[in-house]
Amino acid sequence: MSITVCGFAASNYYNKVKLALLEKAIPFTEELAMPSDDPAFRTASPRGKVPFIRVGNRTLCESQAIVEYLEDAYPAVPLYPADPLDRAQSRAVLQIMELYVELVARRLYPAAFFGAPTPPGLKEQVAEELKAGIAALKRCVKFGPYIGGNRLGLPDVAAVCHLPLVGAATQKVYGANWLSDFAGLDDYLKMMMQRPHVRTVEQARQAGMEPFIAAVKKKYGLP
Repeated sequence: MSITVCGFAASNYYNKVKLALLEKAIPFTEELAMPSDDPAFRTASPRGKVPFIRVGNRTLCESQAIVEYLEDAYPAVPLYPADPLDRAQSRAVLQIMELYVELVARRLYPAAFFGAPTPPGLKEQVAEELKAGIAALKRCVKFGPYIGGNRLGLPDVAAVCHLPLVGAATQKVYGANWLSDFAGLDDYLKMMMQRPHVRTVEQARQAGMEPFIAAVKKKYGLP
């Protein structure tokens, strides 16, 4: 059944899904879609976010639900380990990375990447939560050379999409990349960037970032 992935190339969660599709060698097409409050859009994505996918005449939203579906429906190239406990540990790493690191750092993105003013107290609140999240991620991640072992997995697919943004955001807002002392991360990201599919996704992201930033600034009247 054909898969269409809907979203835009500057989105790290869109790229997480796209990279999973590429690494699993699943045929797909791409459709440009931006977050929307349109009722028809909300039918496909109830929170009006991207990415979502179309599978035949059905849709599925939320990046983690999508990659879990891909694992179940296309098992030939697995991105989770076979052992149930190892699979659960991979999911735990993903949750820590996204809930306690990326989603916390995301509150910095308007200021870091679009020049939006920072609400009073936000930097201090994010700093406390983000430091705790990064510390938790450091405790559960080991590079061997991939996260958790010698095979690429879904934590890697997420990490290469999320962590560079987190580091760039803290550099912009706080004047320091808070991931710079993450043991092994720099070499790991360099290794990941050598993967052909990662390069494909990264090139599309870079090409899409400038027009996306310009569009956001125009929409919200930012200089």
